Amino acid sequence: MSTIVGRKAEIEELERRYRSTRPEFVAVYGRRRIGKTYLIKHALKDRITFTHTGVSPVDHGGSKSRLKTQLESFYYSMVSHGLEGYMMPGTWMEAFFQLEQLLTFLDDGGRQVVFLDELPWMDTPRSGFLPAFENFWNGWCSGRDKMMLIVCGSATSWILGNITYSRGGLYGRLTDEIKLQPFSLKECEEYFINEGIELSRYDVMQSHMVFGGIPYYLSFFRKGESFEMNVDRILFGHNPRLKDEFNRLFNAIFGNPQDCKKIIRLLATRHSGFTREEIAHATGLPLGGGLSDTLAALIESDFILRYNPHGMAGNVEHYKLIDNFCLFWLRYVEPNVTDGRFMTDNITSDVMRSWRGIAFEEVCWHHVAQIKRALGISGVKSTLSALSVRGDDNNDGAQIDLLINRADNVVNLCEMKFVSDKFVITKDEEAKLRNRIEALKQTLSPKKTVHLTMITTYGVAHGKHSGIAQNQVVLDDLFA
Repeated sequence: MSTIVGRKAEIEELERRYRSTRPEFVAVYGRRRIGKTYLIKHALKDRITFTHTGVSPVDHGGSKSRLKTQLESFYYSMVSHGLEGYMMPGTWMEAFFQLEQLLTFLDDGGRQVVFLDELPWMDTPRSGFLPAFENFWNGWCSGRDKMMLIVCGSATSWILGNITYSRGGLYGRLTDEIKLQPFSLKECEEYFINEGIELSRYDVMQSHMVFGGIPYYLSFFRKGESFEMNVDRILFGHNPRLKDEFNRLFNAIFGNPQDCKKIIRLLATRHSGFTREEIAHATGLPLGGGLSDTLAALIESDFILRYNPHGMAGNVEHYKLIDNFCLFWLRYVEPNVTDGRFMTDNITSDVMRSWRGIAFEEVCWHHVAQIKRALGISGVKSTLSALSVRGDDNNDGAQIDLLINRADNVVNLCEMKFVSDKFVITKDEEAKLRNRIEALKQTLSPKKTVHLTMITTYGVAHGKHSGIAQNQVVLDDLFA
């Protein structure tokens, strides 16, 4: 197996659990395509006693055959690991009994690792999976000091609801949980270097703006091709590598993929996001518990973010799309999927300008720790927010997409600009920035100070109007 990039803390944690002297029950979860399976197989390599992956709901037949398909697949996994003398199980209780017999047969006195990948897929409707799985851990695994059970899933809400925060038989049973995050810019850069792919930091940033730091997507990049050529081959043309990925992504994770996609499509239309009531009205989804559960599932799977807009009452929450892959897909891939040269032909055009601005801002939201480090405020407690002020007959409106409200009475008003050279603050630009500063001051107590913080690719060009900026953060800082 090739070298793994990043994930050092996660590998160390899995190793620590492997070497413990008690039964371990570990859950690993995170967005689909994030590299969960690769991490576990790399960290434990040839030390896994039994492994099985649930069958994707995308690949199921009709709903009546789902239980049979999952049980059949599980049985064949056991047979491939050495199970003999048993017929295919008819229930999950029988299936886990057979697994217990197999593990007893394979027991050599050392640590036994059972890895159940995509566990939520195995829990089909009315299958009795969860009680049988609970019984497997509580009645068999938990009494064996050499047992290490690792479960994995892209359906984060299922993992959290049925295992982490279980109110049933698995309450308090987890001994560890690991949530995988997308690659940071630095990790993306390390990945490309490890693969021998030459990209500038400007293009590594653009790759993050398109693919969101998802390792699986980056794995399709090729040596000797420009960023634009790679994007065209992976996403556009008559047979792209990620054909229909948007639909497969949601169909594989959520039980109500159509509702989830309605919400994502709506959120992609407004950068600052929508309230829960606005989402219900625009999508036609009932304003009730079902919508709340769907929004929570999308948050837990890192597709959207819930936040309180600055200056509004604490109970006013907005939901915004933070998954750059979905944003790029909906904005450019769907309308132009058959254009095999879309990115190459449009990379310098106005078509991409608005996307770059929004996508760069989302990358900055994901790298606030690096921004704070560059500002020298890593140890200062702070909250993140955004501000949208509507204009009227007397005042212009103002949109501020990232505020760092600090406990030391300073608010960093972050202005983010993704450009190919130093950013020039013109007279008109300075006027806009001053308007935003004043709009923000109107919402703050007198003891608060506003620092305009320019986050750009290559810094701000020195000039007559550049002095308005109190701080600067550049592309290299985001790679820290």
